[in-house]
Amino acid sequence: MSPLSRRSVLAGLAGIGAAATLAACGDDEQPASGAVEKVNLGYIADFTGASLMAIAEDRKLWAKHGLQAELKVFTNGPLQVQALGAGDLDFGYIGPGAMWLPASGKAKVIAINSLGFADRVIAQPGITSVQALKGKKVGVPEGTSGDMILRLALQGAGLTVDDVQKVAMDASTVVTAFGSGQIDAAGIWYPLIDTIKKRVPGLVELAKNDDFYPGVSFPSAYVGRNEVVSGKPELVRKVLAVLREANDVRALGVSPTVELTARFLKSAPVEQLRAEAYNARFLPSAELAAKSTDGTVADWLTGLNELFQQLGKLPEVVDPATYYDAAAYAA
Repeated sequence: MSPLSRRSVLAGLAGIGAAATLAACGDDEQPASGAVEKVNLGYIADFTGASLMAIAEDRKLWAKHGLQAELKVFTNGPLQVQALGAGDLDFGYIGPGAMWLPASGKAKVIAINSLGFADRVIAQPGITSVQALKGKKVGVPEGTSGDMILRLALQGAGLTVDDVQKVAMDASTVVTAFGSGQIDAAGIWYPLIDTIKKRVPGLVELAKNDDFYPGVSFPSAYVGRNEVVSGKPELVRKVLAVLREANDVRALGVSPTVELTARFLKSAPVEQLRAEAYNARFLPSAELAAKSTDGTVADWLTGLNELFQQLGKLPEVVDPATYYDAAAYAA
Protein backbone atom coordinates (compact mmCIF):
# COMPACT_ATOMS: atom_id res chain seq x y z
CA MET A 1 0.00 0.00 0.00
CA SER A 2 7.06 2.49 -2.31
CA PRO A 3 5.63 5.12 -1.90
CA LEU A 4 4.38 6.37 -5.24
CA SER A 5 4.37 2.96 -6.83
CA ARG A 6 2.82 1.27 -3.82
CA ARG A 7 -0.12 3.64 -4.02
CA SER A 8 -0.25 3.90 -7.77
CA VAL A 9 -0.99 0.18 -7.79
CA LEU A 10 -4.63 1.16 -7.52
CA ALA A 11 -4.58 4.87 -8.18
CA GLY A 12 -2.37 4.83 -11.28
CA LEU A 13 -1.66 8.52 -11.78
CA ALA A 14 -1.56 8.17 -15.53
CA GLY A 15 -4.45 5.74 -15.59
CA ILE A 16 -3.09 3.97 -18.64
CA GLY A 17 -1.90 0.47 -19.36
CA ALA A 18 1.36 -1.16 -20.17
CA ALA A 19 3.83 0.58 -22.41
CA ALA A 20 7.43 0.85 -23.51
CA THR A 21 8.66 -2.73 -23.69
CA LEU A 22 12.36 -2.92 -22.96
CA ALA A 23 14.76 -5.68 -23.88
CA ALA A 24 16.59 -7.09 -20.89
CA CYS A 25 20.29 -6.79 -20.38
CA GLY A 26 23.00 -9.34 -20.33
CA ASP A 27 22.42 -10.99 -23.71
CA ASP A 28 26.17 -10.88 -24.27
CA GLU A 29 26.84 -12.92 -21.17
CA GLN A 30 25.77 -16.57 -21.21
CA PRO A 31 25.33 -18.88 -18.21
CA ALA A 32 27.76 -21.73 -17.75
CA SER A 33 25.18 -24.28 -18.94
CA GLY A 34 24.55 -22.36 -22.17
CA ALA A 35 20.79 -22.75 -21.68
CA VAL A 36 18.82 -19.50 -21.74
CA GLU A 37 15.14 -19.28 -20.80
CA LYS A 38 12.92 -16.36 -21.78
CA VAL A 39 10.82 -14.61 -19.14
CA ASN A 40 8.40 -11.66 -19.28
CA LEU A 41 8.36 -9.32 -16.27
CA GLY A 42 6.42 -6.19 -15.40
CA TYR A 43 7.52 -3.27 -13.25
CA ILE A 44 6.47 0.28 -12.28
CA ALA A 45 8.65 3.26 -13.14
CA ASP A 46 9.50 4.47 -9.64
CA PHE A 47 12.20 3.52 -7.14
CA THR A 48 10.60 0.60 -5.33
CA GLY A 49 9.12 -0.77 -8.55
CA ALA A 50 12.17 -0.43 -10.80
CA SER A 51 15.31 -0.50 -8.63
CA LEU A 52 15.78 -4.27 -8.75
CA MET A 53 15.30 -4.20 -12.52
CA ALA A 54 17.95 -1.48 -12.76
CA ILE A 55 20.42 -3.52 -10.70
CA ALA A 56 19.70 -6.71 -12.64
CA GLU A 57 20.42 -4.90 -15.90
CA ASP A 58 23.56 -3.21 -14.58
CA ARG A 59 24.97 -6.42 -13.08
CA LYS A 60 23.83 -8.65 -15.98
CA LEU A 61 22.02 -10.86 -13.48
CA TRP A 62 19.45 -12.23 -15.92
CA ALA A 63 22.10 -13.81 -18.11
CA LYS A 64 24.07 -14.94 -15.08
CA HIS A 65 21.09 -17.01 -13.95
CA GLY A 66 20.23 -18.37 -17.37
CA LEU A 67 17.45 -15.95 -18.30
CA GLN A 68 16.63 -13.62 -21.16
CA ALA A 69 14.23 -11.07 -19.69
CA GLU A 70 11.76 -8.87 -21.51
CA LEU A 71 10.72 -6.03 -19.22
CA LYS A 72 7.45 -4.13 -19.60
CA VAL A 73 6.62 -0.96 -17.71
CA PHE A 74 3.14 -0.47 -16.22
CA THR A 75 1.46 2.35 -14.34
CA ASN A 76 0.06 0.16 -11.57
CA GLY A 77 -0.12 -3.31 -10.06
CA PRO A 78 -3.67 -4.35 -11.00
CA LEU A 79 -2.84 -3.90 -14.68
CA GLN A 80 0.08 -6.28 -14.24
CA VAL A 81 -2.14 -8.85 -12.53
CA GLN A 82 -4.50 -8.54 -15.51
CA ALA A 83 -1.55 -9.15 -17.83
CA LEU A 84 -0.56 -12.18 -15.77
CA GLY A 85 -4.06 -13.59 -16.14
CA ALA A 86 -4.00 -12.98 -19.89
CA GLY A 87 -0.65 -14.78 -20.22
CA ASP A 88 1.19 -11.62 -21.32
CA LEU A 89 3.42 -11.61 -18.24
CA ASP A 90 5.11 -14.33 -16.22
CA PHE A 91 5.92 -12.10 -13.24
CA GLY A 92 5.07 -8.58 -12.09
CA TYR A 93 5.40 -6.05 -9.30
CA ILE A 94 2.61 -4.79 -7.03
CA GLY A 95 2.38 -2.43 -4.08
CA PRO A 96 0.47 -3.03 -0.86
CA GLY A 97 -2.77 -1.60 -2.22
CA ALA A 98 -2.98 -4.42 -4.77
CA MET A 99 -2.12 -7.26 -2.37
CA TRP A 100 -5.77 -8.26 -2.24
CA LEU A 101 -5.42 -9.61 -5.79
CA PRO A 102 -3.07 -12.50 -4.93
CA ALA A 103 -5.07 -12.98 -1.72
CA SER A 104 -8.14 -13.50 -3.91
CA GLY A 105 -6.34 -16.07 -6.06
CA LYS A 106 -5.38 -13.90 -9.05
CA ALA A 107 -1.62 -14.43 -8.66
CA LYS A 108 1.04 -15.83 -6.32
CA VAL A 109 3.48 -13.76 -4.29
CA ILE A 110 7.02 -15.00 -4.90
CA ALA A 111 9.07 -12.35 -3.04
CA ILE A 112 8.57 -9.43 -0.69
CA ASN A 113 10.24 -6.34 -2.13
CA SER A 114 10.07 -3.57 0.48
CA LEU A 115 8.16 -2.12 3.41
CA GLY A 116 6.52 1.23 2.79
CA PHE A 117 6.54 4.10 5.28
CA ALA A 118 5.50 6.97 3.02
CA ASP A 119 1.76 7.12 3.73
CA ARG A 120 0.28 9.93 5.77
CA VAL A 121 -2.99 11.45 6.84
CA ILE A 122 -2.40 15.16 6.31
CA ALA A 123 -4.61 18.09 7.27
CA GLN A 124 -4.84 21.81 6.63
CA PRO A 125 -3.10 24.12 9.15
CA GLY A 126 -5.14 24.40 12.34
CA ILE A 127 -6.41 20.81 12.34
CA THR A 128 -4.26 19.14 14.95
CA SER A 129 -5.82 15.74 15.64
CA VAL A 130 -7.52 12.86 13.86
CA GLN A 131 -10.54 13.39 16.10
CA ALA A 132 -10.87 16.88 14.63
CA LEU A 133 -11.53 15.36 11.21
CA LYS A 134 -15.08 14.45 12.23
CA GLY A 135 -17.43 16.03 9.70
CA LYS A 136 -14.50 17.32 7.61
CA LYS A 137 -13.95 16.74 3.90
CA VAL A 138 -11.16 14.18 3.37
CA GLY A 139 -9.78 13.36 -0.08
CA VAL A 140 -8.32 9.94 -0.74
CA PRO A 141 -7.45 7.72 -3.72
CA GLU A 142 -9.95 4.99 -2.95
CA GLY A 143 -8.68 1.47 -2.33
CA THR A 144 -5.04 2.54 -2.09
CA SER A 145 -2.65 2.63 0.84
CA GLY A 146 -3.80 6.24 1.35
CA ASP A 147 -7.29 4.88 1.97
CA MET A 148 -5.84 2.24 4.26
CA ILE A 149 -3.81 4.66 6.40
CA LEU A 150 -6.90 6.89 6.72
CA ARG A 151 -9.01 3.99 7.98
CA LEU A 152 -6.32 2.96 10.45
CA ALA A 153 -6.01 6.51 11.77
CA LEU A 154 -9.76 6.94 12.14
CA GLN A 155 -10.06 3.57 13.85
CA GLY A 156 -7.35 4.53 16.31
CA ALA A 157 -9.28 7.71 17.13
CA GLY A 158 -12.55 5.86 17.66
CA LEU A 159 -13.99 7.03 14.33
CA THR A 160 -14.93 5.41 11.01
CA VAL A 161 -15.06 6.67 7.44
CA ASP A 162 -18.74 7.39 8.02
CA ASP A 163 -17.71 10.10 10.50
CA VAL A 164 -15.94 12.12 7.78
CA GLN A 165 -16.91 13.37 4.34
CA LYS A 166 -14.76 10.99 2.35
CA VAL A 167 -14.17 12.20 -1.21
CA ALA A 168 -12.77 9.63 -3.65
CA MET A 169 -10.30 11.17 -6.11
CA ASP A 170 -7.16 10.12 -7.89
CA ALA A 171 -3.79 10.98 -6.41
CA SER A 172 -3.05 13.93 -8.70
CA THR A 173 -6.45 15.43 -7.86
CA VAL A 174 -5.70 15.11 -4.14
CA VAL A 175 -2.58 17.21 -4.68
CA THR A 176 -4.55 19.92 -6.48
CA ALA A 177 -7.56 19.84 -4.16
CA PHE A 178 -5.50 20.02 -0.96
CA GLY A 179 -3.29 22.76 -2.36
CA SER A 180 -6.31 24.90 -3.25
CA GLY A 181 -8.10 24.28 0.05
CA GLN A 182 -10.98 22.33 -1.47
CA ILE A 183 -10.49 19.51 1.05
CA ASP A 184 -9.65 19.65 4.75
CA ALA A 185 -7.48 16.54 4.87
CA ALA A 186 -6.19 13.65 2.78
CA GLY A 187 -4.87 10.12 2.88
CA ILE A 188 -1.84 10.37 0.60
CA TRP A 189 1.89 9.62 0.44
CA TYR A 190 5.39 10.91 -0.25
CA PRO A 191 6.77 12.19 -2.60
CA LEU A 192 3.38 13.73 -3.46
CA ILE A 193 3.26 15.33 -0.02
CA ASP A 194 6.46 17.21 -0.86
CA THR A 195 4.61 18.68 -3.84
CA ILE A 196 1.66 19.66 -1.63
CA LYS A 197 3.96 21.30 0.92
CA LYS A 198 5.15 23.77 -1.69
CA ARG A 199 1.62 25.18 -1.73
CA VAL A 200 0.67 24.49 1.89
CA PRO A 201 3.91 24.58 3.89
CA GLY A 202 2.06 24.55 7.21
CA LEU A 203 0.14 21.32 6.59
CA VAL A 204 -0.13 18.94 9.54
CA GLU A 205 0.75 15.25 9.47
CA LEU A 206 -1.81 13.50 11.68
CA ALA A 207 -0.85 9.86 11.11
CA LYS A 208 1.86 7.79 9.43
CA ASN A 209 2.73 4.15 8.75
CA ASP A 210 5.13 4.03 11.67
CA ASP A 211 2.22 4.65 14.05
CA PHE A 212 0.84 1.20 13.22
CA TYR A 213 4.01 -0.79 12.56
CA PRO A 214 4.62 -3.68 13.08
CA GLY A 215 0.97 -4.53 13.79
CA VAL A 216 0.09 -3.38 10.28
CA SER A 217 2.79 -3.28 7.61
CA PHE A 218 2.68 -2.15 3.99
CA PRO A 219 4.83 -4.51 1.91
CA SER A 220 5.28 -4.40 -1.86
CA ALA A 221 6.00 -7.66 -3.67
CA TYR A 222 6.81 -9.54 -6.83
CA VAL A 223 4.05 -11.85 -8.05
CA GLY A 224 3.84 -14.64 -10.58
CA ARG A 225 1.17 -16.06 -12.85
CA ASN A 226 -0.50 -18.98 -11.08
CA GLU A 227 0.30 -21.45 -13.85
CA VAL A 228 3.94 -20.37 -13.99
CA VAL A 229 4.47 -20.62 -10.23
CA SER A 230 2.86 -24.05 -10.02
CA GLY A 231 4.15 -25.44 -13.32
CA LYS A 232 7.64 -23.98 -13.76
CA PRO A 233 9.46 -24.22 -10.43
CA GLU A 234 12.89 -23.98 -12.08
CA LEU A 235 11.95 -20.69 -13.76
CA VAL A 236 10.67 -19.37 -10.43
CA ARG A 237 13.94 -20.42 -8.81
CA LYS A 238 15.98 -18.52 -11.40
CA VAL A 239 13.87 -15.37 -11.11
CA LEU A 240 14.12 -15.52 -7.32
CA ALA A 241 17.89 -15.84 -7.61
CA VAL A 242 17.99 -12.61 -9.63
CA LEU A 243 15.64 -10.78 -7.28
CA ARG A 244 17.50 -11.88 -4.16
CA GLU A 245 20.91 -10.92 -5.54
CA ALA A 246 19.65 -7.53 -6.74
CA ASN A 247 17.85 -6.99 -3.44
CA ASP A 248 21.08 -7.43 -1.50
CA VAL A 249 22.88 -4.92 -3.71
CA ARG A 250 20.11 -2.40 -3.02
CA ALA A 251 20.00 -3.11 0.72
CA LEU A 252 23.74 -2.44 0.97
CA GLY A 253 23.62 0.79 -1.03
CA VAL A 254 20.32 2.62 -1.35
CA SER A 255 21.91 5.91 -2.37
CA PRO A 256 23.93 4.56 -5.33
CA THR A 257 20.89 2.50 -6.33
CA VAL A 258 18.86 5.72 -6.57
CA GLU A 259 21.38 7.06 -9.10
CA LEU A 260 21.40 3.76 -10.98
CA THR A 261 17.58 3.63 -11.09
CA ALA A 262 17.41 7.20 -12.38
CA ARG A 263 19.68 6.22 -15.28
CA PHE A 264 17.61 3.09 -15.93
CA LEU A 265 14.34 5.06 -15.99
CA LYS A 266 15.95 7.96 -17.91
CA SER A 267 13.19 10.53 -17.23
CA ALA A 268 12.66 10.08 -13.48
CA PRO A 269 13.93 12.99 -11.30
CA VAL A 270 16.67 11.80 -8.95
CA GLU A 271 15.31 13.75 -5.97
CA GLN A 272 11.87 12.25 -6.38
CA LEU A 273 13.38 8.76 -6.42
CA ARG A 274 15.49 9.64 -3.39
CA ALA A 275 12.45 10.84 -1.42
CA GLU A 276 10.67 7.61 -2.26
CA ALA A 277 13.66 5.46 -1.35
CA TYR A 278 14.10 7.00 2.08
CA ASN A 279 10.44 6.46 2.93
CA ALA A 280 10.80 2.71 2.55
CA ARG A 281 12.79 -0.07 4.19
CA PHE A 282 14.77 -2.59 2.20
CA LEU A 283 15.70 -5.72 4.10
CA PRO A 284 18.54 -8.06 3.07
CA SER A 285 17.39 -11.30 1.46
CA ALA A 286 18.58 -13.43 4.37
CA GLU A 287 16.43 -11.37 6.73
CA LEU A 288 13.44 -11.62 4.39
CA ALA A 289 13.97 -15.38 4.23
CA ALA A 290 14.07 -15.62 8.02
CA LYS A 291 10.96 -13.49 8.38
CA SER A 292 9.23 -15.61 5.75
CA THR A 293 9.77 -18.81 7.69
CA ASP A 294 9.20 -17.47 11.21
CA GLY A 295 5.73 -16.13 10.42
CA THR A 296 6.59 -12.42 10.31
CA VAL A 297 5.73 -12.01 6.63
CA ALA A 298 2.52 -13.97 7.18
CA ASP A 299 1.64 -11.47 9.91
CA TRP A 300 2.29 -8.56 7.51
CA LEU A 301 0.02 -10.09 4.89
CA THR A 302 -2.67 -11.03 7.41
CA GLY A 303 -2.78 -7.45 8.67
CA LEU A 304 -3.31 -6.25 5.11
CA ASN A 305 -6.01 -8.86 4.55
CA GLU A 306 -7.91 -7.58 7.58
CA LEU A 307 -7.85 -4.11 6.02
CA PHE A 308 -8.95 -5.49 2.66
CA GLN A 309 -11.89 -7.16 4.35
CA GLN A 310 -12.88 -3.77 5.80
CA LEU A 311 -12.49 -2.21 2.35
CA GLY A 312 -14.77 -4.86 0.86
CA LYS A 313 -12.00 -6.29 -1.33
CA LEU A 314 -12.02 -9.67 0.42
CA PRO A 315 -15.05 -11.49 1.88
CA GLU A 316 -12.87 -12.94 4.64
CA VAL A 317 -9.31 -12.82 5.95
CA VAL A 318 -7.22 -15.15 3.79
CA ASP A 319 -4.37 -17.37 5.01
CA PRO A 320 -1.19 -16.00 3.33
CA ALA A 321 0.10 -19.56 2.94
CA THR A 322 -2.43 -19.98 0.11
CA TYR A 323 -0.62 -17.43 -2.07
CA TYR A 324 2.91 -17.00 -0.67
CA ASP A 325 5.32 -19.93 -0.54
CA ALA A 326 7.65 -18.85 2.25
CA ALA A 327 9.77 -21.97 1.95
CA ALA A 328 10.42 -21.37 -1.75
CA TYR A 329 11.73 -17.86 -1.06
CA ALA A 330 13.84 -19.06 1.86
CA ALA A 331 15.33 -21.84 -0.27
